[in-house]
Amino acid sequence: MLYKFKSKAAGDVIMTGASGDQILRILGREPAPQGIFLPQDMPAAMAALERAVIEEEAARRRAEEEARAEGKELPPQEGVTLRQRVWPLIEMMKRAHAADKEIVWGV
Repeated sequence: MLYKFKSKAAGDVIMTGASGDQILRILGREPAPQGIFLPQDMPAAMAALERAVIEEEAARRRAEEEARAEGKELPPQEGVTLRQRVWPLIEMMKRAHAADKEIVWGV
């Protein structure tokens, strides 16, 4: 499954199913094939995504510190980070909110 987030205020944002599911859960939504973010909901949604990024990065720092304390080193982080995954959607939300346009997917 792919998520294609669309808004009249920005270009489309496409995510794989797993990434889209994760982001929808962060936003307090059940993963669904269709949905909408209303402009008035976007500031809270952007804040929730930013909080999740901060929490993920803090967890990684704690794990690195614990590994160092044990004389070990964590392997480099592989794959795309949450920060990288949510950035395009946050940018879309900023533009859509400023233009008072909704973001939809699956329609």
